[in-house]
Amino acid sequence: MSHEESVHDNAPSLLYGQMLMWSELVKLRLNVMVLISAAMGFYLASANGVDWPALLHALLGTGLVAGGAAALNHYLEKDFDARMERTANRPLPAGKIAPETVLLAGGSLAALGLVYLAAQVNLITSVIGAVTLVAYVAVYTPLKRVTSLNTLLGSIPGALPPLMGWTAAGGQNAVITPEAWSLVAILFFWQLPHFLSLLWIYREDYEKAGFEMISKGDEAGKNTGKSALLYCLALVPASLSPCFLGISGAIYAAGAVLLSGLFLASSWLFFTKMTLDSARRLFYSSLLYLPLLLGLMIVDRLFA
Repeated sequence: MSHEESVHDNAPSLLYGQMLMWSELVKLRLNVMVLISAAMGFYLASANGVDWPALLHALLGTGLVAGGAAALNHYLEKDFDARMERTANRPLPAGKIAPETVLLAGGSLAALGLVYLAAQVNLITSVIGAVTLVAYVAVYTPLKRVTSLNTLLGSIPGALPPLMGWTAAGGQNAVITPEAWSLVAILFFWQLPHFLSLLWIYREDYEKAGFEMISKGDEAGKNTGKSALLYCLALVPASLSPCFLGISGAIYAAGAVLLSGLFLASSWLFFTKMTLDSARRLFYSSLLYLPLLLGLMIVDRLFA
C-alpha cells in the first residue's frame, strides 16, 4: 500500500479523532445541558407559543459563547490539568494541540457568539452572555487557586443560561422578571451539591493541582458534606419557586417535591457517610435530578 493510500484510508479515523478532541475542548457534553437549560428558559417565557427560528438563533449564539468559554478554560488551566490524573490526558496537557490554537479558537468562538446574539437575538441576551463568559473565565477560573469560595462564585455563570433563554424569547422588548430568576436559582443551588460530590471523589487530584477547594484539609469531610446538604435544602424552595410565581402548576409541584426529596436523601447519605460510594450516589442523583425536573416543567405546561 502506498503512502497516499494509507493516508486516504486513515482520513476518517483522523477526522473522528479531531472531532473528539474539539468536542472535549468545548466541553460538548457539559454544554448540552447549558443549551437545554437555555431552551427551557425560552420555552417558559414563550406564553404565546415558541418562535422556533428565534430559539435556534439563541441556542446557536449561546452554544458559541459556552464553547469558547470552555476552550479558554482549558487554555488557562493546561498546566494544572497536567498535574491531575483525571485531566492529564486532555488535549492540551497531552500535547495533542498547540495552546495558541486553543486560545485563538476559544476567543474567536466566544466573540462570535456574543456578536451573533446581539445581532440575531437582542442586546440584553448578549450582555448576559458576556457576564457569563467573564465570570467563568476571568473570575471563577483564577479563583480556584486563591479561595474555596470559587465553587460558590463559579455557580453564578453556570446558572445564567436559562436567563439568556428567557430574555431571548422576549425579543427586542425583553425584560428580566422574577420568574426568570426562579430558574436561575434552581440551576445555582443544583450545581453546588453536584460539584461538591465530584470534588470529594477527586479531592486528591485537586490538591495535587494546587486548587483551593473546600475539601482541602477537610479530611473527615465535615465541611464538604455539610455544605452539600445545606445547598440541597436550599434547592427545595428554589425548585418550588416556579409554582409560587405561576409558571408551573400542580403536576410540576408534586414531581419537584418528590425529586427534591430524593436528592436531599442522597445529600444526607453523603453528609453522614462521606464515602466514595455516597459521593458517587449524590453525583449520579444530580445528573438525573435536573433533566427530570426540567422535563416536568414541559409536561406541566403541556397538560395545564
